Amino acid sequence: MKPIAGAAVLTAAEMRAAEARAFAAGEDAWSMMQRAGRACAAAIRRLSAGAEVLVLCGPGNNGGDGYVIAATLADAGYKVRVAALGTPRGEVAQRARANWSGSVASLDQAQSAPVLVDALFGLGLNRALDATVAGDVHRLAAAAALTIAIDLPSGIDSDSGALLGCTIVYDVTLALGALKPAHLLQPAASHCGTVRWLDIGVQASDAVRVLLPPTLPRPGPQSHKFNRGMVGVVRGRMAGASELAAAAAMHAGAGYVALLGASIPAAPHALVRRRLSDEAMADPRMGALVVGPGLGRDDDMRALVSRALKTDHPLVVDGDALHLVTPEQLHARGGTMILTPHAGEFDALFGPGEGSKIDRTHAAAHRSGAVVVFKGADTVIAAPDNRVRLAPAASNWLSIAGSGDVLAGAIAACLATTVDALDAAAAGVWRHGDAARRCGASFIADDLAHALSEARAACA
Repeated sequence: MKPIAGAAVLTAAEMRAAEARAFAAGEDAWSMMQRAGRACAAAIRRLSAGAEVLVLCGPGNNGGDGYVIAATLADAGYKVRVAALGTPRGEVAQRARANWSGSVASLDQAQSAPVLVDALFGLGLNRALDATVAGDVHRLAAAAALTIAIDLPSGIDSDSGALLGCTIVYDVTLALGALKPAHLLQPAASHCGTVRWLDIGVQASDAVRVLLPPTLPRPGPQSHKFNRGMVGVVRGRMAGASELAAAAAMHAGAGYVALLGASIPAAPHALVRRRLSDEAMADPRMGALVVGPGLGRDDDMRALVSRALKTDHPLVVDGDALHLVTPEQLHARGGTMILTPHAGEFDALFGPGEGSKIDRTHAAAHRSGAVVVFKGADTVIAAPDNRVRLAPAASNWLSIAGSGDVLAGAIAACLATTVDALDAAAAGVWRHGDAARRCGASFIADDLAHALSEARAACA
């Protein structure tokens, strides 16, 4: 049972393909089910403190895992009961049922237990749960002290994160072999509780992964303010937004931050204020340029964004600037770019699109030629080369004005010293989430920007 940081994320089709490759290489389906069930049982033993367990088994392989879990727990001396929704359909699941020596109650007649294990429906569910089934699961979960979902809570679309009748917020979800998009995409992620990953021997692609905490270099004796990363922030109509982005870049570790645009000197005094000009934006020492926070959307600002696009700098394009460009314009510009849209900005730039949030972000990265950070309660980061990173759920307290400006500055600080734009975006998103965690409850964006100092120090 492992934390999810860095774990692979597979769709239902990708998981089946990975299992098929394992079988083609000589793996036995029964052995894999036993390994999965026994790994789940070991995790349940750690979590349940010896309490009685009720395992709900469905008709597919998820139910087969459930029967293996029940048999393993019973062999270990646990008091365990099974309730099933129909008889197993597949050969391997039927074998698992045959190896369970206890009785099997029907789901509607099942009596509750302190620990509920949901092995009804896992991977690939594409229709809503029957209302009667959903009601029975809710009844049993409401009476349990601990609820555990095997692979996925029943009633969740594994690929999109949509709810298909799931109304329960589980305490723990045990992901088998790899994480699934629904473990990280809303609204499903909020129903999974604490997600832990169980390695069952399936080899997964590295293309889509959960964020890892970044490791950032400490300054050495040859370090100075420019080689530690110079960030420029274009000041817009709403000066506070760009000043938040600049403060965030400073606290996130940039060695030199310049706010480009007329501004009355004020704290922080370390922030350099320069007149906005093409010469200032083209400063060759600059490692990243931020345009968009609080910018405004008139024709003058559209022209200003075009001027920023003409520079050779790596760009962070945020906020209003995302309403003043087209994907084709960005793709033609080329170079290193990171776009940081929330849902409204994403739709304005790319349209509503189809598929999951991962699919849409992936398509947007290809269309724009940029790394796209599709932020929100779930954040997806995609690069044009098909790499995708998913952020674990961050603090709900981030739903405040200015938090996106802070994120843009944090990403820019990383981009100024990082060659790989996906790595820079991922590091900025992780540190932004960690700063929110350090702030606790009820903070403002200024607090968040300051907390980036501690988040940065933790990565060094």
